[in-house]
Amino acid sequence: MSFSGEVKEELIRHISPSRHCQIAELAAILNFTGVFRPEDGREGLSPAGVQTENEAVVRKCFTLLRGTYKIDTDRMTVSGEMAGFLAKCGDSQVPVSPLLIKNTCCRRAFLRGAFLSIGSMSDPEKGYHLEFVCTTEEKARQLQGVIQGFEIEAKIVARKKYHVVYLKEGAGIVDLLNVMEAHVALLNLENLRILKDVRNFVNRRVNCEAANITKTVTASARQVEDIRLLERHHGFFRLPEHLRQMAEARLEHPDATLAELGEYLVPPVGKSGVNHRLRKLSELAESIKKEEE
Repeated sequence: MSFSGEVKEELIRHISPSRHCQIAELAAILNFTGVFRPEDGREGLSPAGVQTENEAVVRKCFTLLRGTYKIDTDRMTVSGEMAGFLAKCGDSQVPVSPLLIKNTCCRRAFLRGAFLSIGSMSDPEKGYHLEFVCTTEEKARQLQGVIQGFEIEAKIVARKKYHVVYLKEGAGIVDLLNVMEAHVALLNLENLRILKDVRNFVNRRVNCEAANITKTVTASARQVEDIRLLERHHGFFRLPEHLRQMAEARLEHPDATLAELGEYLVPPVGKSGVNHRLRKLSELAESIKKEEE
């Protein structure tokens, strides 16, 4: 099962204890995927279909209908309360009434219903992306506003005839899962994020170390070449004592770092002192090269 499917399975099992939260979640499902029409010649409503491929979402929709309005979902009698609720649910063009999601807990439930209906999430191993595909810009704006009410950044982009509300940051997606109370999925995502961050950190360190080693080896080879040139043309006896000692140490320890080279000198010298002496040797070698040219 995909990670997105796992999130939905967890949300489907979550039933709010409060009736008003159940109504908010039901309103989201009906608004984003449900089609309910009056029965021809009858005083009632029947489900003409909940437009989703996830049968568990359909079952949860009907469970909420039975739990909140105590009705038979095969034939729903139109009471004044039920008719008022359906009017507040909006339709394929109109968003849910703000009255149904005025409480913070109801907005959490609304987002659960929205994700079950029109939400999806990419595999966190490949990238961070969570989105809701809305049929109208007005619905997308309402959904974006609810998400941003929890201080989570969400953006909208037009995609063909739809308006997509999306999140691209891992931290924002974690926060949204927490808001929707998908706590198991949240912990799984956090574990994946930690592993991914550690893996990236290790890769950066390895690459950095490799680059430093390459740089050190290249510099050492160039220094040895310059010292050999000085030895051939003048010999070490013509060099000042501190440069002669430095040249001999580098030839004896071609793979040593600057700090290690300093320890081989008498008296020991720090990295800056070693670097200064090696630079002086290179300058002398450069002078010989110019004379030869």
